Amino acid sequence: MTFSDTPQATAHAKINLFLHITGRRDDGYHLLDSLAVFAGAADRITLEGPADTMSLTIDGPFGRGLEADSQNLVLRAARALQAKAGTAFNGLTESFRLKLEKNLPVSSGIGGGSADAAATLRLLAREWDADQTILFPIAEKLGADVPVCIAQRPARMQGIGEILAPAPILPDAGLLLVNPGVGVSTPEVFQAFAASGGITERPEAFLPTRWNSAQDMAADLNTTTNDLQAPALSQCPVIGTVLASIGSLPDCLLARMSGSGATCFGIFPDPDTAITAARILNEQNARLGWWTWAGGFHHTGSST
Repeated sequence: MTFSDTPQATAHAKINLFLHITGRRDDGYHLLDSLAVFAGAADRITLEGPADTMSLTIDGPFGRGLEADSQNLVLRAARALQAKAGTAFNGLTESFRLKLEKNLPVSSGIGGGSADAAATLRLLAREWDADQTILFPIAEKLGADVPVCIAQRPARMQGIGEILAPAPILPDAGLLLVNPGVGVSTPEVFQAFAASGGITERPEAFLPTRWNSAQDMAADLNTTTNDLQAPALSQCPVIGTVLASIGSLPDCLLARMSGSGATCFGIFPDPDTAITAARILNEQNARLGWWTWAGGFHHTGSST
């Protein structure tokens, strides 16, 4: 058993650079094809204890209103791994007081809850010396975005999110995230997607082995789309305002929505350009109180 003074893990925002809906299983789950990358913006999970039982407290800028109950993905992940690891290691799995510092907007299309659950699995596996291979079966049952958030590395997602393949090597591009402060219901977006005609036939998206520049990456991504963007717009029109604002910024190469929204992103030639663009956007929209983050891609994998 290993312990650190303040065991903690970061849960980085997951961005869908494109998202195609390619089919639907008999059980109702949609099949997808997506390129997921990670941003420097992140929540944080901290362990305190050991304790008598698993518990959770939530703070941070976006912690208000979140329930630290048995349905929270962090507690579900912790208890699922505790049950699995306890069986494997003869019950030698202590409980902890978990603390979630919520820095990412909620219900925003950047996998915040999924990233939190994945960070919890990584952190507890480290504390219990559990075999990392047991994390993925648990992650698959928690949600479509949880498996890709385990490693926090760029990946191509297929199936219902459980089929992961290497992503192209990314350039040193800039990334701007913008959320208008409006939560979007993923089930309602999928309902709107179905009502608008649903799945359309298309060839599989082509991705190279690497992109040498942000311009090359944006050119290829412009041949793709986010199939949920239009239905999300029908539910949340301010997404259109956000996209137009990002697209009008100097040197923006691509503006698109991530996941089921409402967070949108812009791709820029380099991180400094993205940071400058964020400053301009914040000055233009100060009264709106939009959440923004700017910088480069997170490349370092599942750091804790």
